[in-house]
Amino acid sequence: MFDLLKSYITDRRNVSDETLDLICSQFILVKARRNEILINFDEVCKGYYFVNDGCLRLFTYNLEGTESTRYFGFKGGFCTALPSFIEQTVTQEYLQAIAKSELLYIKRQDFYHLVDSIPDFAAIYREILELGFINAQKRIYGFQGFNALEKVRWIIKFQPDFLLRLSNKMAASYLGITPSTLSRIKSRI
Repeated sequence: MFDLLKSYITDRRNVSDETLDLICSQFILVKARRNEILINFDEVCKGYYFVNDGCLRLFTYNLEGTESTRYFGFKGGFCTALPSFIEQTVTQEYLQAIAKSELLYIKRQDFYHLVDSIPDFAAIYREILELGFINAQKRIYGFQGFNALEKVRWIIKFQPDFLLRLSNKMAASYLGITPSTLSRIKSRI
């Protein structure tokens, strides 16, 4: 149950088996159904998820009622409504399992206890934050002047298997284009 999480940690830090066991002891197994909402809009985020299997997404609706996806958490990665998790304010988005998923869940207070007491875990958390910031910046600045075709080319270059893992509707909501536009572009590439 914890093999993938242990692998994630040991790929980034040289930690003892005892430390790995201590970290894993703070997580509980959660099974989510396809399309299950794990965190609702206007709810305070109380924990962090590690995706053992399946896929999560963070999304919201714009004023016209169109979905806008901000992030996908794939197998072998962490995912949460981070601003709400950190600040303990209500979310402005939903966290959803888009496939039947097996997740490892850690409560916020346990997560921060690990950050405060295990320097290697704190370093991993910092890496998660830094990588998230860098990816968000690349996406924001890269997408500002891009047309639909350039957005699709960008996603193929920086996340080559992205379009293979997701439905056109979800991928399009991340790219900020319509599903029909994405279908047309994919057929031409």
